Amino acid sequence: MLIDAHCHLDFPDFAADREAVIERARAAGVARFVVPATTRARWGEVLALGRRDDVDICLGLHPYFMDEHAAGDVEALGQALDDYPGAVAVGECGIDARFEETLDAQWRLFDAQLRLARSRRLPVVIHCVRANDQVAKRLRQLDLPAGGLIHAFAGSPQQARKFLDLGFRVGLGGAVTFDRARRLRRAVESLPDDGYVLESDSPDMPLAGHRGERNEPARVAEVCRSVARLRGQNEERVAADSTATARRLFGLGGG
Repeated sequence: MLIDAHCHLDFPDFAADREAVIERARAAGVARFVVPATTRARWGEVLALGRRDDVDICLGLHPYFMDEHAAGDVEALGQALDDYPGAVAVGECGIDARFEETLDAQWRLFDAQLRLARSRRLPVVIHCVRANDQVAKRLRQLDLPAGGLIHAFAGSPQQARKFLDLGFRVGLGGAVTFDRARRLRRAVESLPDDGYVLESDSPDMPLAGHRGERNEPARVAEVCRSVARLRGQNEERVAADSTATARRLFGLGGG
């Protein structure tokens, strides 16, 4: 069994055929889904999905949507985490350095969510684009007891090791299927067996050969095959290792 450790099944992209998408995933061996929130306006959709036995949810405020966040959202997030103890992590939160004009606000929002995660001893799901070293430095300063996930990791073996040493795991998705991602592929080869989880980031992060298409959780099976080839392991081993790591990271039960 595979777990898609990061997918946005709440997005409108799946509104017309969400059940068919989930069934395709099941047919491909993906039987459980971790769905992180992105904005306060989407928490309701995420929480509704969390009522399913095969979906686990995270609550957070994503740095890509800074123009959709408002004063009071962090306080509301803290209240939502208290009201819904079933959330398995705080996130998706983090830093996207492509957007320099909002970086200061991103860091303030990120720090606030890291403090929420620390106070509640929850893992944190981090969106980290062009900011691996800076984010690692901040995580080292805070010392988060439950660690978390560096979603869509695209860094070097050395950067991966920094995150692992801080108690984090890295998320591997569609980027590993591209031949040109040589630095990332070296990182994948270097990871310990318990150092990663598999994810789709659907509907985003399409795989090689699927550019321009809506991504789906079913394609985690293709990510698994790519990771297995890079690591010189069979798919069953990679599936078992990634699933076990996702369960430990998010405190998921069996089934």
